[in-house]
Parts: sequence; structure tokens; C-alpha cells
Amino acid sequence: MRSLLLALVVVAALAGGAANAQPSTAPGGPSGAAPLIERTKLFGNPTRSAGRLSPDGKWLSWLAPREGVMNLWVAPTADPGRARPLTAEKVRPIRQYFWAPDSSMLLFVNDKNGDENFLLYGVDVATGAQRSLTPFDKTRVEVIGISPLVKDRILVGLNNRDPRWHDVFSLELKSGQLTKLLQNDGFAGFGVDAQLRVRAAAKPLNDGGVAYYRVENNQIAAQPEETIAFEDAQTTAPTGYSYDGKIRYWIDSRGRDTAALVAQDTATGARTALAQDAKADVSDALSDPKTGRVQAYGVEYLKSQWTALDPAIRGDLEFLQTQLPGIFEVTSRTDADDLWTVVNIRATAPPTFYLYDRRPKRLTKLFTTRPELEKVRLADMHPIEIRTRDGLTEVSYLTLPPDSDPAGRGRPAKPVPMVLLVHGGPWARDSYGYSGMPQWLANRGYAVLQVNYRSSTGFGKRYLRAGDMQWGRKMHDDLIDAVDWAVKAGVTTPEKVAIMGGSYGGYATLAGLTFTPTTFACGVDIVGPSNLNTLLASIPAYWEAGRRQLYLSLGDPATPEGQAALKAASPLFKAEAIARPLLIGQGANDPRVNVRESQQIVDAMRAKGLPVTYILFPDEGHGFARPENNIAFNAAAENFLQACLGGRAEPFGSAFAGSSIKAPYGASFTPGLAAALGGAAAP
Repeated sequence: MRSLLLALVVVAALAGGAANAQPSTAPGGPSGAAPLIERTKLFGNPTRSAGRLSPDGKWLSWLAPREGVMNLWVAPTADPGRARPLTAEKVRPIRQYFWAPDSSMLLFVNDKNGDENFLLYGVDVATGAQRSLTPFDKTRVEVIGISPLVKDRILVGLNNRDPRWHDVFSLELKSGQLTKLLQNDGFAGFGVDAQLRVRAAAKPLNDGGVAYYRVENNQIAAQPEETIAFEDAQTTAPTGYSYDGKIRYWIDSRGRDTAALVAQDTATGARTALAQDAKADVSDALSDPKTGRVQAYGVEYLKSQWTALDPAIRGDLEFLQTQLPGIFEVTSRTDADDLWTVVNIRATAPPTFYLYDRRPKRLTKLFTTRPELEKVRLADMHPIEIRTRDGLTEVSYLTLPPDSDPAGRGRPAKPVPMVLLVHGGPWARDSYGYSGMPQWLANRGYAVLQVNYRSSTGFGKRYLRAGDMQWGRKMHDDLIDAVDWAVKAGVTTPEKVAIMGGSYGGYATLAGLTFTPTTFACGVDIVGPSNLNTLLASIPAYWEAGRRQLYLSLGDPATPEGQAALKAASPLFKAEAIARPLLIGQGANDPRVNVRESQQIVDAMRAKGLPVTYILFPDEGHGFARPENNIAFNAAAENFLQACLGGRAEPFGSAFAGSSIKAPYGASFTPGLAAALGGAAAP
């Protein structure tokens, strides 16, 4: 099932960094402080990212800038130095791509100005010829099935007939021909086998559960084969089939708290639990590219860990664990399974991609995503467990300013200002590893606390469901409990804590400044909803499958009781309580959190004469994909935080070059912003 308010990821940005007259700590910082890391190094385009192998092993692919925009590149596996660009996107960066099963084509999706109407494109590796494979207006494509056994086509879902539901099509990759296989009149998703036959369909139920139906010859059975109750609906789902069709794999929380990896015999229906962890859900799996059978599973509690089920790859995983510090992920495997691409992830270094040759067990470095950071001292990330007031455990991560913890205890020698950085979703999680946002804030002199509050995913269904109907209530209490922990632990002081986040994290920021108006010194809200009734009234049509789950988690606007609960949890109606400065960032084309969500709380604060800076990007949606816009917003944010918490800030300089940034209101409340904007600022 879809996650409905996906976590905002503040991605790459690109702008200049020349000093101007804005108040700031000089790049060298105070005596003994770590040098200031330029925003462009943290948020600019990575040099390369997303390295993968073609299924036949002849090609390496990755994303890299071309004329300042992230595009697809390829190189012979035997000679990565002969890389060449394949695409020439000029505005929106490519963020998602994959190989065609026959290795002749790279496929990617992109939208326009953040509208999330993602279309599918194909580019021929040999000729560079590119075309849209789903050339429809107001359409969002979903990739339903890809198989190494079927080389010439894939299955896609298109909602151009009914924007709520995705019909299933077979797409011939060479010709672009689309053939409708199944009309969807109310199903959330489909299960496909290795022969690209639709085998199952998932139907959302009014009680928040999900019913699974058999599909044969593209006909959906009249009655479901099984039904998943609401309490398990977000932690239980089939994940695929072995290539011979004899095994159906599930991630399954029924009869247990944390989700297990389960194998079901498709002939008898018998189920076998293959793996389970007491603290965290099974969250990932590695499958044999020759058979489709699961060979290893991943669990993430404090950090991600892999465990082999198949002796055939146990030695490979053990080798990678000993050779790569931190954690690793396998990003691709060839059909022959002789070559893998692997990314090494550490908190104190940018991700590095390797080519792994299984036969000699040889790792060859391909690239580091941000080589300019390899010689920069980055801050470590400390996993911690925080107890809530009602006895739950919040897995959290603390990042400290460099040099603040000379003893290496994971605590500063003396309290420092802190930013509570709240993840989006809320059905998502924060994880261990390199991330530009906490590194940036730590470099500016702030401790950064990231909390997996109740409703975060990966910690079992009880923890997930503990957040139902708790927006602005116990979910907010969890954040306050984390701040209290940080004060008691000597990380910070009560008057020097800011709250910041995107999507749900933006909502949490607004809740923090309205429901607990003296807890935080200031707040930074990125695409956060302010009124839960208007949020639910404007959700995209393609969220229809998750509507009932959303209502059960937040409140049902169709009932008086639900409307009252939603209003009580909406920061908009307590805007007069705001006593601390607020910075808001919004994409004008956001299909999830409509621009009205930001505009209406700005209007309410403006009417009361309360300090709020409102930044709007006309060419963005739910978050800021264009690097120019990311760097622009972060330039404003760090100068805003400096005035609030007293940390460091890089001068604005030419940070707005190429950005669409506008400040419809309140530029004067963020030091230096009006001057940096020039004529683009409003009062």
C-alpha cells in the first residue's frame, strides 16, 4: 500500500557561494571550529550516484550532471572511463531509473514542475534515441512488473482512464505498443509472476483492511482468497514469486508484532516463516536472479543488517561486511550473478559505489557520490534509544557538531544549540548513514536529533498503530519527550532548541509552535499541512486506495466526530498561540500538501502580526527537486536559524542564481533575505 505523505528528502542544490554583507560567521568559524562546509558541497548535484549494472553485465550506468541537471550516463563495464551521457534533461533532474530486461534500453520516470504526473521514458543505449513510452496528459505511470525471463516487455499501470485507479497494460519496449490486460475498478495493486502474468489483486476495504483476490487469465476472482485486517494492512503484503511459481513470498505481521519473511507453497497454501526479528520488521530481501528465490533478508533497527538464508551467497555477504566499514546495500546483480554493484554507507563519509566480482571476491571502487567531501571532517551519527512517557522506545539518531565531543562519548562536552529534525511520512523512518541535512546543521554548530516517533515504520505493527488518531497528540508528545531527554543528557538547553521538518515533519513543526508554543525557539516548516480537514479534502485522486486507512489514522472528515478530531489536531486553528519565529517553504504545484496549507497559516499569522517568512517555489511540488531551489531555501534556512539559535551561517552570496525562489511575505523576518532577493521579495 502506498505511503501517503512520503518523507521529504531535501536533495541536491547548485548555486554560488560568494560572500556578501549578510551577518555570518566567517568560513573558518570561531577559533578551533571546523571549517564551514559550503552548501554546494552538501546539497549541490552529486558527482555521480545510483550506480547499477545492466542485466547482461556489459554496461554500468549512473546518474550524473549534464549541463547542471542530473542525467543518465553509461560506460562499458570493462572500461568505466569511457562514460557518455545518454539523456539531456534540461530542467527536472532524473531521480529514478532502471534497465530494460534485455539491456538495450534505460528506462526512467519524470514529472513536470513537481506535479507527480510521472511519465515513463526509454532511451536506447546504442543510439541515444529517446521517447516517451506513456505519452499521456494528466497521467501517472506505475511500473507493475519486470522480469528477467521476459526480455521484450514490462507491465505498467496507467490512470488515464480513471485518475483513481491504474489499469494494467503490457508495454512492448521496442515498439512502444501498449496492450490493456486488465481494467482496474477499485484495486490498490497487483501481484505479477516471472512470466508477467497477473496473479493477484489487492482491494482496499472500508474497514481499512485489504482483500487479496486470485487473478487467472486477467480475470479477477469473485471472492477474495484472504483478507488482511487493518492492524496488519500496512505491515503485511505479498512481495513476489519464485520464477517457477511454486513459492509466493510475503512480509507478514499476522499473529506476531514485527513482520516476518514468509514463504507460501502456492500448491498447498502452506506457509513457512523464513526469518523474523524481535525488534524490527524484515524490511528487504535479496533474491537469486536465476531462480527468484530469496537468498538473504535485511532488518533495520539501529542500523541495517543482512543475514544470509542461502549458503551460496553467505560468503559474499561476509566478505562485504569485513571489507566495507559501516553498512552496505547491493544495488544491482547481473542475470548471470557474477557481478554486483554495492554501495558503502557510513555516517562520516559520502556513499561510495563499488563493482563486486564474485568469483575472485574482488571489490573495485567505481565512484564516491561527493568526492569533495572525502577530505572534510564530517560528524558522526549516534544511534540511541529514548523512552517515551508511556513506555515506548524511540529509535533515534544524534549528530553532534565536530569538536563538541572530544571524549567521543556521543555527548557534547557542554550543551550546544539543537535542531529537532522530524522525518516525513509519518509512515517512514530515519536511518543511520550519511545525510546532507544533519551534516549541514552539525557543521553550523547544532546538535541534530532525529526521532522515530510512534507511527514510524519498521518497528512492528504495535508501534505503527500506536500513532493512529495521535497527530498533534501522543505523536507530538514523543517529540517533546525526545527534547526533554536531550536537555537531561546535557546535549542542549531548553531555550536553544529549534524544530524543523518536511511533510509530516512540517506539520510537526507547526504543531510544535502552536500546541507547545514556548518549547521551541523557532521552527522551519517545509510543505507541511496546517489544516487536516483541508488536507484530506485535496488529496490526489490516485490516493483513493489508501483513503480509508488515512481516515482511520487521522480522522474521518465524513463524520462530525472525525471533523472535530481533525480540527483539534490542526495547527491553523491555534495560530494565535505562536510566539516564536517561523520559516515556511512550499512548492506551488504540490499535489499532496496543497499550497493552500501554507498560505492559510501565513495569512492567519499575518493578520495577528506574528513573524513568519514564507518562501514559495513556482516550479516545485512536494519538496524541492531542482538543486537551485534546494540551495536557495537552505541558504535562507541557515540564516534564519543563526538569528534564532546563534550558530554559524554561510553568507547568501549568489545562492539564488537559477532558482525560482519568491518570498510572498515576511522576507524581513529572516536576516539578509530581502537584500539577497532584491526585487523578488514582498513585505
